[in-house]
Amino acid sequence: MQAKKYKILQEKIQMDKLYPLTEALRLVVENPSANFDESVDVAVNLGIDKGTKDQQIRGFTVLPHGLGRQRKVLVFAKAQDEEMAKQAGADFVGAEDLLEKIKTGWLGFDVALAAPDMMPLVSKIAKILGPKGLMPNPKMGTVTKKLDVAVKTEKKGKVSFRSDKNGIIHASVGRRSQGLECLKNNFLTFLRAVVKAKTSSGKGVYLKKLVLSSTMGPSIVTDTNDKALGL
Repeated sequence: MQAKKYKILQEKIQMDKLYPLTEALRLVVENPSANFDESVDVAVNLGIDKGTKDQQIRGFTVLPHGLGRQRKVLVFAKAQDEEMAKQAGADFVGAEDLLEKIKTGWLGFDVALAAPDMMPLVSKIAKILGPKGLMPNPKMGTVTKKLDVAVKTEKKGKVSFRSDKNGIIHASVGRRSQGLECLKNNFLTFLRAVVKAKTSSGKGVYLKKLVLSSTMGPSIVTDTNDKALGL
């Protein structure tokens, strides 16, 4: 059934067309490719020198309408910091106990935060968290003394992004069930953050290609010159 839905949507897409944002999102929202509430994902192909460290793009933003689901937040903390994180709504809070659990292969969370004094401990599992994009990092706001603020921000729909080795940023901007307007606002908020994160050393065309898709759906190339993007 999913393969059939995929094929139906694929037949509606013109492969050589650059779709305006609203039209691209409407295709995703009105044409489910699976029997669950799919995420709406975006891939941003950047015109950066992939081999130059100071041109790597990273940052974060909070989506105005959230991600369409509750994120599970884990916090490495002790004593007063532990209590602060729990009161803010963290799903998992601890120290050595969480470390040992993660070493066994458990990764039942979407984001990991840490108090600064916990980083020597967390660094012991960097090889596990790093490849999964879960390693706390001060530059991404996930290592902080203000754990209560960080937990609440993550729960509201914070999206962290980073260009990969191919100069592409992958992110989710919500769920199909949120509807066209909410997804459009989320997408534009995300894209503005990516543009703002551009480094001064970057030259030439920055946004080379935008691609939208649902979890199980085909890719839809979005026009980077669309006036709706406000760029």
